[in-house]
Amino acid sequence: MTRYLLARVVHALIVMWAVATLVFFMLRAVPGDPLRAMLFDVGDPQAAEALRRSLGLDRPVYVQYGLWLGRLLQGDLGHSIYGSRVAVSRILREAIPRTLALASLAFLIALLLAVPAGILSAVKRGSVWDHTFTVLAFLGLSMPDFWLAILLILVFAVQLGWLPAIGYVPLSKGFWPWLSHLILPAIATGTAFSAILARMIRSSMLEVLRFDYVQVARAKGLPERVVIVKHAFRNALIPVVTVMGIAFALLMSGAVIVENVFAIKGLGRVLIQGILNRDYPVVQGAILVISAVFVFTNLLVDVLYTVINPRIRYEG
Repeated sequence: MTRYLLARVVHALIVMWAVATLVFFMLRAVPGDPLRAMLFDVGDPQAAEALRRSLGLDRPVYVQYGLWLGRLLQGDLGHSIYGSRVAVSRILREAIPRTLALASLAFLIALLLAVPAGILSAVKRGSVWDHTFTVLAFLGLSMPDFWLAILLILVFAVQLGWLPAIGYVPLSKGFWPWLSHLILPAIATGTAFSAILARMIRSSMLEVLRFDYVQVARAKGLPERVVIVKHAFRNALIPVVTVMGIAFALLMSGAVIVENVFAIKGLGRVLIQGILNRDYPVVQGAILVISAVFVFTNLLVDVLYTVINPRIRYEG
């Protein structure tokens, strides 16, 4: 198991390097000039050239890549090329906690909705409960998250005045201010994922409930709750955990539209602004973080397989 984990970590680092390298060269291959975006196509050409030299953009691309990779190996993600040239690590340190908080709360809401709905739909297959949850799941999948976000703002922020409409408050300012600013975007983000997870849980549970060991557990006289939760649901979790890992990684990559609707400067919004501004260091740093989230989330899912089913063992 240890050899397997070490091999996966090495593979994850190689994937992150490959993604970061691809993004580095693709950004510079896209037509356009970041200096033109900064100066709005006006200004002193000599000043623009001096700025280009100060940013190192006048050097060959392979030289820029070597310098960037050398700084990256030292833990330096560079500085934004805009304004006061804030360090990319500082920008990401401010954005990641916001996205992490939003993703975690949205993921929790999705689980609270999906797990009971999926289990009940499978156990009560063909019943009113099953049809109701199926309709709700399709509604959740069909509703755009930005439309749901605007609807939630109109109802709970504008009409009722219960919750703030925009902004983010750190947890250090208090639990309720933090939660009140996140609950609406978390609901808007987590609803679609809850529908996906509920359908996945239902499908996996229906397959497991047909197995002989479930019938044997019932024949032994075990309570139905024990049969469903301990014997059926746990064995149905393998494909569900895979989807959960992908869902959380997608949430962490940034709910861009929802973050913009609620004016939360998270990782997704930082990435989009960096792309629009052609801010190379910011885009490269954000992509590196997002790729790390995906590869290490997949690694965590593989480890969880062995926890769910002890018979699963990985060889080096």
